Amino acid sequence: MEIDSVLLKNIEEAVRQREKLYSPFATKNSKYIRRKNYKPEEPYIRPPFFRDADKIIHSKAFSRYIDKTQVFLLVNNDHVTHRVLHVQLVSKIARTIGRALNLNEDLIEAISLGHDIGHVPYGHKGEKILSEICIKHGIGPFYHNIQSVQFLDKIEDCDLTLQVLDGILCHNGEAHDKNLVPTGKADWNNYNLKIETIKKEIDVFPLTLEGCIVRIADNIAYLGRDLKDAIEVHLIDKELSDFPERCRDFFKYETGKDINWLIVDTLIKDVINSSYGKNIIAFSDYASECVRDCKKFNMENIYNNEILLKENDKIENMFSTVFNHFIEDVDDENHNSLIYQDMKDLNWISDEYKSEVTTAELVRDYIAGMTDRYFESVFNKITIPERVVRYYDNE
Repeated sequence: MEIDSVLLKNIEEAVRQREKLYSPFATKNSKYIRRKNYKPEEPYIRPPFFRDADKIIHSKAFSRYIDKTQVFLLVNNDHVTHRVLHVQLVSKIARTIGRALNLNEDLIEAISLGHDIGHVPYGHKGEKILSEICIKHGIGPFYHNIQSVQFLDKIEDCDLTLQVLDGILCHNGEAHDKNLVPTGKADWNNYNLKIETIKKEIDVFPLTLEGCIVRIADNIAYLGRDLKDAIEVHLIDKELSDFPERCRDFFKYETGKDINWLIVDTLIKDVINSSYGKNIIAFSDYASECVRDCKKFNMENIYNNEILLKENDKIENMFSTVFNHFIEDVDDENHNSLIYQDMKDLNWISDEYKSEVTTAELVRDYIAGMTDRYFESVFNKITIPERVVRYYDNE
């Protein structure tokens, strides 16, 4: 249905007035870049970056966020964070900062929602194991940020804008950034160069200020939430007795208060104070040091906690078994295999991708796309004999 012409003109004028309030450092909707030469997109009701957020939400890969581990793998507690919640938290934090700085919230939302789509079953532990397997099979280390754009740009061919893909590619939750400045040229050659640079273990940075916001919001989102979840599952005590004193003072933490909310609220305000009116997204010096201390605390007390690592050998065996099983199925062209049913023979998988992908890359992508529970079910299916559900037929 077409929008009434008079109404559309009123909407156009309202959008123009709104965009006049944008920071001079914001990414304008008219600057979007896509690979495919479609006719110019209607920029008022559903602008290009708004459309990208829709494309991501409606992708097959996005739907699988629902059961992917954030940190606490193999924990039966519905209140701990999964990827599907984490990306929404990142989006909310990033859009809060972006709104205060008068930046493009549609671009921020699209990058936020897509940035972790490449994560594998069992979170960072699964990523590390899968990476080691990929190296053994000659396809290089696994990087979840590259895998995110692999799903959205190659496998499903969502035709996202360069600005969104770049923001997804250049997020790095493991890095400690005191400040971020937009980096690189807005062209596909530079984007491809960034992918190759990451493969050399060299960090790359976002093209847009909106991408910089998402990268820093990713850190803010997981720092406090991981602490809150660790208290929820009794991995650490609610008094946070070993929490660095500087962090305790800066975030004004007292027993019984919500540490996640205190961290999020404090750091959002700090970033806005440090970045307003500038072509930079930054923490203050003191906040940056507190973030560094908090990350160190989380690493020692949560991520490297022996309780979370005790099932490592079993998980390694699962990944190795599943990977090798599907390598054989593809080599044997076994069309009854799950990898054909779930991926290789499906019409929503890009034909260009299927014609270019190697066997090891296909298996990597298949496993990376699995949810935790589906990964477990696949492992069980290929290792545990199936019971007969009726009497044998002698005929």
